[in-house]
Amino acid sequence: MRRVTVIAILELTLKTDSLEQAPAIITETLEATRAFAGNLGCEVTFDVTDETHVAIVERWESLEADDAYRAFRATPEGANRLGSITADRKLTRYTVHDDL
Repeated sequence: MRRVTVIAILELTLKTDSLEQAPAIITETLEATRAFAGNLGCEVTFDVTDETHVAIVERWESLEADDAYRAFRATPEGANRLGSITADRKLTRYTVHDDL
């Protein structure tokens, strides 16, 4: 079975009253993400016209690795503080097809 790389894009809408603390909380959250087995890297992008709109782009070696990470984040040990700074979140996952 062919393993495919997964790109997960987490779009955040930050609360306007949390813009100052957001970078520290995002950095703290991504330390665990980057250290998680199967993570190939993360990038944080900020909308050029809306400072409350942030997209975190995660790259995973497989769908199984990403699934394991999502399961980890749903546990008390994996909980993070993103909820304290966000008004909304949306996760979209894509598979990479290098053969196209």
